[in-house]
Amino acid sequence: MKHLKKIHKAPIRVSKIQGKRVRISFKRSMLCLKIALAQEKEETKEMFEIYGKGIKGQANKKDLAIAHAQFFDLLKGLGLGVFAVLPFAPITIPLLVKLAKLVGVDLLPSSFNLKDK
Repeated sequence: MKHLKKIHKAPIRVSKIQGKRVRISFKRSMLCLKIALAQEKEETKEMFEIYGKGIKGQANKKDLAIAHAQFFDLLKGLGLGVFAVLPFAPITIPLLVKLAKLVGVDLLPSSFNLKDK
């Protein structure tokens, strides 16, 4: 609340506005997460359908390549899930993602990349 350190005519109003801003930002980020997880869910269902067709011998190579890419995205998500149970996960996961981008490795699944949207 660095704004409250300054003298305001209405410090209570300023704190309420800042609270609303934080809640709106949080809701927006949760909606983005919900959309990304829904997209991953649909892609995973499609992957299982393609693998089912592949077992029967009805899938072509292009479909199998799409399924393999989604499978690797699924493995990326599971890899980050391991770090979620560690202490200080809200600090370590963003740090790992940032360091991986500096090295040139993509740790996040494709639906979480903001460049595609």
